[in-house]
Amino acid sequence: MSKARAAMEGGDAAWAVQSTGEKVAVALALNRADWLASMNYTMAEAIERAGPVWISLLPRVVRALDRDA
Repeated sequence: MSKARAAMEGGDAAWAVQSTGEKVAVALALNRADWLASMNYTMAEAIERAGPVWISLLPRVVRALDRDA
């Protein structure tokens, strides 16, 4: 959640310093297919990389980010 918030506020610069796993999760949460593409990930590959546990949490993360916005 904190990494997604940081990327929302700081954009690409804040996202670029995150680990690969964090970048994938944040890009999914922020619906940033362009960020995934810059890493040569498709949406399907990103979902696979994030894993089922994180993907199950994604709707709650997105709702929380929407409330913050």
